Amino acid sequence: MDEEIMEEIRHFRDSRNWKMFHNPKDLAISINLEAAELLEIFQWSGTKISMPDEQCALEEELADVLIYCMLLADVLGVDLKYLIRRKLAINENKYKIDRENGHKG
Repeated sequence: MDEEIMEEIRHFRDSRNWKMFHNPKDLAISINLEAAELLEIFQWSGTKISMPDEQCALEEELADVLIYCMLLADVLGVDLKYLIRRKLAINENKYKIDRENGHKG
């Protein structure tokens, strides 16, 4: 998405010699593991749907998910902006405003 931040991510990875571990399969697994850690913050929270006391932890786990997503896009050679815009266009067609109007299902 942002080439500057992608370069920082690559530098972090490459300075630790981790590129060999960053294949599509392992990156996809890592995305799911980090997403589970994000979800874990809400575990046992009962009816609470937001966790203001856990804002820092939420941000850290979200960053992990995003970093792995960016690394996967980089390895696959896809442009994230293009990918997101294409998916939004698909969703725009699939979920019409007049039909959905904030309702699920």
